Amino acid sequence: MRRHGPTAPIWRQRLAIFGGAVAVGLVAILFAAVADKASDLFANRIAHVWWLPLIVTPLGFVVISWVTTRLAPAARGSGIPQIIAAKHDPEEATASLASARTAGAKAVLTAAALACGASVGREGPTVQIGATVMAYAHRLMRVPVRASVLVAGAAAGVAAAFNTPLAGVAFAIEELAAAYEQRMTLLVMTAVLIAGMISLGVAGDYVYFGIVGQTLPLRAVLFLAPVAGILGGLSGGLFSRIMLWLARGGAARISRGQPLLLAGGCGLVVASLGVATGLTWGTGYTAARAMIDGAHAPLWFGPAKFAATLATAAAGLPGGIFAPSLATGAGIGNLVHAIFPGEPTGAVVLLGMVAYFTGVVRAPLTSVIIMSETTGSRGLMLPLLATALIAEGAASLISRERLYHGLAAGFLPADAGAPKR
Repeated sequence: MRRHGPTAPIWRQRLAIFGGAVAVGLVAILFAAVADKASDLFANRIAHVWWLPLIVTPLGFVVISWVTTRLAPAARGSGIPQIIAAKHDPEEATASLASARTAGAKAVLTAAALACGASVGREGPTVQIGATVMAYAHRLMRVPVRASVLVAGAAAGVAAAFNTPLAGVAFAIEELAAAYEQRMTLLVMTAVLIAGMISLGVAGDYVYFGIVGQTLPLRAVLFLAPVAGILGGLSGGLFSRIMLWLARGGAARISRGQPLLLAGGCGLVVASLGVATGLTWGTGYTAARAMIDGAHAPLWFGPAKFAATLATAAAGLPGGIFAPSLATGAGIGNLVHAIFPGEPTGAVVLLGMVAYFTGVVRAPLTSVIIMSETTGSRGLMLPLLATALIAEGAASLISRERLYHGLAAGFLPADAGAPKR
């Protein structure tokens, strides 16, 4: 006989979805607050002792790298590749890639990385943490953990991290499409909506990068979109290709069996860049926001942030590349604006951001929606889309493989087959 009442499977599933989505929103807000505090702590320290990062950053990189390798190897890097890999065996993933231990270590170690000046973001880790929270909500309610559950949690994490519900849905479709199925649509939409509402209710109605009301005439778009798209796409594709090379033995060849020595060297590179420029620390949010608002920025910021983010990633520290990539893209946009100084600064910077971000993650729809929702720049939707499509083509000339999917292979067993539903 069919079971009815609150203990019936359908009610347990609904409670798992709603409860998990609420928990993802709250955890994302808490994690964001901790990450911001860690960044502020570092900024306050170096404001008084400028040379301190030359000691603290390399040492911090070594300690975080050692702790990650010994205690939580599944927490290294962004977190998005882990969830892509976890879809191959969702139930087993709750014991490793999407375990409470891994998620907890991810949060703590990412905050620690920000506290020592690493060029990392919190959005990628929020994806892994969000998927883990959703998986545990389903296990608590005795509902099977399928790939769709992890995708919904990951998408809710994106929505809560940026306060961008539409971007969460787009991310689920573009980056996690291998697990996408018709019956999952409602699950993703529900999780994203609830997590977004929790973020909105607790953190307030904010726009991540502030409102950008500038627009571009068609004449300007015809030459700005190709220039920004090609420059950003090639740069992002280069970053992606180097990252994949590092993950597939490049880092081991450089370190010659001494990963902690490599981590310390990478930390010294990040510290040197930060001390020399004063701008490349952490997520890069402040610098990107200033450029969007029209503040003068040095032309070398984009290349310097590129190098700092790459060095941080090479060290294997837990932490995302979403925010650092957007900051690097702002630097690319700043370079494009130097070529076309008569055009609106904020609009051109946004084109650089969407181009570079697309080049790195190879998800043009997600890139455009993130930029539109984080800046309220709906008048730039078509220029952003044109730039993103050009960047996608340019990036494919440098790196044919998509970054997150390529990195996910490193978290899969050698005999991994098709994803389990």
